[in-house]
Amino acid sequence: MQLGNAGGQAQPADRAFDLVGGGKFVLGHGCGPYGGRTSLEPARATGTPPAVRRPRNLLPARGSAYTRLPPPAAWSCPHVADPLDPHLLVAIALACVALALIAGIAAWRQRVRHRREVEVLRRRKERLKQALWATGERYWDYALDSQRVTLLETERGNGTLRLHERDIDLEQVLLPGYLDTARERMAAYLSGQARSFEYDMRVHAQDGRLRWVRVRGRTVEFDAAQRPRRVAGTLVDITRARGEERDRRIATEVLRSMSEAVSVVDADFNFVTVNPAFARMTGYTAEEVIGRNARVLDSHQHEAAFYEHIRKRLVRSGRWSGEMWQRRSDGEEFLCAIEASAVVSDDSEDSTLYVTVLNDITQQKRTEQELRYLANFDTLTNLPNRSLLSERLSRAIVRARREGTRIAVLFLDLDRFKDINDSLGHAAGDRILRAAASRLQQTVGEQHTVARLSGDEFTVILEGIDGPQDAERTAREIIMAFEAPLLLDGRQEIAISPSIGISIYPDHGQVPTELLKRADTAMYQAKSAGRRTFMRYDDAMDASTRQRARLSAGLRKVLDRGELRLVFQPRLSLARSRISGVEALLRWYSDEHGEVAPDDFIPLAEESGLILEIGEWVLREACLTLRRWQQHGAGDLTLSVNVSMLQLLRGNFPEVVRRVLEDTGLQPSVLELELTESVLMANAAQSATTLQAFRTLGVSLAIDDFGTGYSSLAYLKRLPINTIKIDKAFIDGLPGDPEDVAITSTVISMGHSLGLRVVAEGVETEAQLGFLAQQRCDEVQGFWLSPPLDAHSALGFIRNWDGARQAPRAHASSLP
Repeated sequence: MQLGNAGGQAQPADRAFDLVGGGKFVLGHGCGPYGGRTSLEPARATGTPPAVRRPRNLLPARGSAYTRLPPPAAWSCPHVADPLDPHLLVAIALACVALALIAGIAAWRQRVRHRREVEVLRRRKERLKQALWATGERYWDYALDSQRVTLLETERGNGTLRLHERDIDLEQVLLPGYLDTARERMAAYLSGQARSFEYDMRVHAQDGRLRWVRVRGRTVEFDAAQRPRRVAGTLVDITRARGEERDRRIATEVLRSMSEAVSVVDADFNFVTVNPAFARMTGYTAEEVIGRNARVLDSHQHEAAFYEHIRKRLVRSGRWSGEMWQRRSDGEEFLCAIEASAVVSDDSEDSTLYVTVLNDITQQKRTEQELRYLANFDTLTNLPNRSLLSERLSRAIVRARREGTRIAVLFLDLDRFKDINDSLGHAAGDRILRAAASRLQQTVGEQHTVARLSGDEFTVILEGIDGPQDAERTAREIIMAFEAPLLLDGRQEIAISPSIGISIYPDHGQVPTELLKRADTAMYQAKSAGRRTFMRYDDAMDASTRQRARLSAGLRKVLDRGELRLVFQPRLSLARSRISGVEALLRWYSDEHGEVAPDDFIPLAEESGLILEIGEWVLREACLTLRRWQQHGAGDLTLSVNVSMLQLLRGNFPEVVRRVLEDTGLQPSVLELELTESVLMANAAQSATTLQAFRTLGVSLAIDDFGTGYSSLAYLKRLPINTIKIDKAFIDGLPGDPEDVAITSTVISMGHSLGLRVVAEGVETEAQLGFLAQQRCDEVQGFWLSPPLDAHSALGFIRNWDGARQAPRAHASSLP
């Protein structure tokens, strides 16, 4: 193709193009503005194919002159192709198809490439979800410019994993103190002081609980000035790990502070590690034993085969516990309790370790032996005590039942031992008991059991006897053995004799308790028969015991049956010669037992605890009676009621008294509670507190039977007592017995010196009354004045009392 130029010279401008294999076409001169002919026609075949050249720019090179075109009229197109030329249309169509095909292929490749990229992103997202889910971690992103923190976490629902993105407020999530530290750590990282950001902190979880998390991250985006714009990383919940770490630290510290020795040995039983207690217990330091075999602790108390057997059992079963002797570094042997167990860290046998805990129980075993001895033997005489006696007697009964033999139980009590003990002292009494125990054991022989029950009571078990005569023969031998005096400390001779009761198995009982009880009953019959003898049990001896049992059973129903009643004994004021008050006394009449003496049923009531209920009934009934008397004009009287030890020491008796007084409407000042010396001194401190509570109520207090018990005068002056009552035992000998005279006059004088009112009990004669009046005794009580009377008779006696007729003239003239 020729492209005209400014000089009119033709330049070859023909170019051939290959349109996608459709043949070559030549762009030649046409009748365009360049004066040439333009046509699309097949290129002429030449000998050599035209060279492929890059198309030149349509604009001339910079600096060249443009060719001026001739006027349009001068243009000529002598060979213009027909627009409807079929060849031209086919060429255009083929070009369009080629262009469309090229565009389609490019679009298809673009779509394939896009799908691949989407699939890669999907797979990466899925892997990210799986990785976050599998590790339990969460992804976080921190934008430094906006201070925005975004958290990316996984959720499982309907069997699929989903990514969930949310913004978090650090001030609400982090606990106080952790936020400031986190900011300081982030600032240190951004300033280059740390290679990465890492921090363990406590946060509020979505469920409201506090959790520990570990946050790690690095810078993931910089600005144009290479300054960090975003920091991202992972967050993982380490609450469980921290708890386990805390448990490990605690376990380590516990192991170090344990008093038990702990050691770890390998599969060959060579020491791997030991705790400090191991060194204290065995004497071997960790440096001395690590690497050495555990046989270094083996004791000579066991054979080597014993230790090998234990180790084989430990390897076979993985656990062993028991007791064995071990040896310290200095050769001393000690008994220890051992707990050993295997610990396997993996599937390899070489990794098996054995943890052993040793506890030195040498002293514990000694203590147990001592306690066992104390539990079964009497420390004074080294004889079996009641517990071991019962055990041996039970075994003897089993053997006798199996072999068809008999057993005898001998119950011994040393006659008048209390007198000897009181006169010579308790130390001498203990030596007498040891000497008596030794002589008793020598007499019956070592083959028979001799036991000390309590005090001066001993028991002998004779097995394999032919009949009661064998037991009686042994009893006579024992009595004869004590004919010779006991020698104390090699110089002092003490003569003492036993009283013996005998029971036979199976005649008198089938169990140890029955045999002991009936032998005891027979022993008391022997004492009643004059002491220094023996008695064999028979049923008649048990009558009194059965009577006590029947009374105890009947006593439980007395209140329901209404069998109790009160009688009242008047008290006379010697100064005023008038009745000043009454003492309420308890009586029991039963249709089954008849009239039962107070000395018989009151101890039973105290033993059974019924005295609490009965005592409250007595107090209420007496107060109601006095209240009725007051309503009938007998208003200037006091009421005395006896109180037992159980009432004073158990429960809240002051509250009971307050409630009774409130219910009956009786003034506290007219009520006087009588307590014996033994009751007061049984627990003086507690008694003082309780008595003070009575005085706060306004109730008067009296010591009954004064002089018959043990009284501490130091306590007496501190106790809030109003009255002391001289016991009848000192009144009976007045005025002829000098000792009774001296005691009575001294008590009266002492009572007045302490500001107490003195009452004499058991006054029965005019002579006694006259002496008491001369000693200025305040009041008297007894059969001289009146026996105990029922409520109606007592009120009549009080109303009809004629002081002038009853009081002796000598007394009246001696009163101030």
